[in-house]
Amino acid sequence: MSRIPGHVIDQILQTARIEEVIGEFVQLKRAGTNLKGLSPFTDERTPSFIVSPGKQIFKCFSTGKGGNVVSFLMEKEHFSYPEALKWLADKYNIEVPQSQEVTAEELAIATEKDSLFIINEFAKNHFHENLTQTQEGTSIGLSYFEERGFRRDIIQKFQLGYCANSGTDFTDSALAKGFKFEYLEKVGLCKEKEGRRFDFFRGRVMFPIQSLSGRVLGFGGRTLFTDKKVAKYFNSPESPVYNKSEVLYGMFFAKNSAIKYDECLLCEGYTDVISMHQAGIENVVSSSGTSLTREQIRLISRFTKNITILFDGDAAGIKASFRGIDLILEEGLNVKVVLFPEGEDPDSFSKKTSSTDLIAFLKANKQDFISFKAGILLKDAHADPLQKAQLIKDIVLSISLIPDAITRTVYAQEIASKYAIEESLINEEVSRHRKGKLAEALKEPWIADVKTAPKPIPQSDAPKAAVLQSELIEKELMRLMLQYGSREMVFVKENVSEPMTLRVTDFVIQELASDDLSFVHPVCAKIYGEMLDGIAEGILYTANYFNRSQDMEIIQFVTDLETLGNELSPNWESKYRITTKHEEHDIYPTVLYAIYNFKYHKICDHIEGLRNRIQDESIEEAILLELLSEQMAYERVKIAFSDKLGRIILK
Repeated sequence: MSRIPGHVIDQILQTARIEEVIGEFVQLKRAGTNLKGLSPFTDERTPSFIVSPGKQIFKCFSTGKGGNVVSFLMEKEHFSYPEALKWLADKYNIEVPQSQEVTAEELAIATEKDSLFIINEFAKNHFHENLTQTQEGTSIGLSYFEERGFRRDIIQKFQLGYCANSGTDFTDSALAKGFKFEYLEKVGLCKEKEGRRFDFFRGRVMFPIQSLSGRVLGFGGRTLFTDKKVAKYFNSPESPVYNKSEVLYGMFFAKNSAIKYDECLLCEGYTDVISMHQAGIENVVSSSGTSLTREQIRLISRFTKNITILFDGDAAGIKASFRGIDLILEEGLNVKVVLFPEGEDPDSFSKKTSSTDLIAFLKANKQDFISFKAGILLKDAHADPLQKAQLIKDIVLSISLIPDAITRTVYAQEIASKYAIEESLINEEVSRHRKGKLAEALKEPWIADVKTAPKPIPQSDAPKAAVLQSELIEKELMRLMLQYGSREMVFVKENVSEPMTLRVTDFVIQELASDDLSFVHPVCAKIYGEMLDGIAEGILYTANYFNRSQDMEIIQFVTDLETLGNELSPNWESKYRITTKHEEHDIYPTVLYAIYNFKYHKICDHIEGLRNRIQDESIEEAILLELLSEQMAYERVKIAFSDKLGRIILK
């Protein structure tokens, strides 16, 4: 990808709204001035992921990750910096100067993951062009989709394609573009057998499988031959960019609608999803015919807690899906089901029903899963009491998986009433299952870790604690410069009668320069160096500037500092003498305190260094006397700064 001009980068960053972008990956809810949601980086039940629309930053307290809108995309979707910018430009309709096609040189320096994504994108475009622009593609592939009733706009939306039946069409095109066969094979697009290279999906219509941001992860390919010996569907294998257990077909298109309607519909196949979209229902995804996984359920839970399973009339298929639905219950989501008429599935039914009638049908035929499961299973019990008892135990097992106690109780009451069973017996069975799960959990090694009381910090770790304290003090001073750097302070300096006015950053720089001090923490030092360069050119850099840096380490660091106030514990001030209380009302004493604290600890560090040198038995007497004299002088300065710190009261 060619370099994006600076003025275009500025336009992208000024236009992009972090809450809108992250809202495509996580369901965000208002929490004061911020937005909160479940972390997209880890599995959690309690939201700890914060987005600040005011500061245009995010912070994940579960993983420690943080940054701006670009770093979020880089972290979540593994974009490069230019790719993240291009994605934002596409979202906000910002024109980026056309880059040339990927060159052999660019491919050579791309990482493996980058290369695999580039290959998948090339394949998607190649297959779509085959479908719509070649004689074979239009007569075979396109005619198939049109016979299925898919409109051209839907075919375009899902970028459906066709892999030519020649056997080497795609392989030849990809190799001619400079793609490595090793990578083509890794994503499952090409194969090699007995020295012959060929297309894995030859003669199949193609369904691109996309990530939440729209990147192509893999493909599903359906054969158009009637030979029963040929598998109906081929799917891309697992690869460094495609983890099947974490992906749902159609989620890229469904996420916004799932948030809007607070519901996600789950069906079986690719064409079910596409047909529902064509009918105007977009909050629908598919597990692509495979068993539902915890990771897929958690993916849905980031957008909604309500899942509705769409079943066709296949009784065996319905029963086979119960295990997956139990997983949904176990993850704390609400499950409804809709059963289509005999012989119908979402694909066929949506094509013979108007959009209005389809929506009405889904609404009228929705039922909760526990009642549905009970009805399906107990049909098989007939008059056999033992079989009925066993099936009820199976239903109770599903109830026991529900994390919420009130919901469990409601279902227990309903099953007891409906099937004339004492509620206490249902509750006993539920309790037995839950105790069994708890007993299993107690065997897990992490439980032992939780039970172990924290050990006191060994004396040998004291130097580490001192380093930590120094780092915190440096970070606090840097935070004030980033957050309030342009704020003007009016103050009276010692031995000066007239009031002075200085910006916070200018004041800090003067104070540190007067004692020839700087930052030791590597990122603080890097930021401070850029600040000094900016001041020399008449430019003041604050947090907003550094949040747009191309250095992800700086973005992460600045985000952490901006959220520092949210993480302060009640004893922070007494332990580290750092506070953020009321600082915005009177910034001068806060900045002065931070500077004195900074200098005080630099003095302490210097005194510690002198003590270590004095303890050296091989030192000459003259040098020893000089060091002792220097130590005494610094001890006096230390006392003076200690006194100054004591006199600054932060209200």
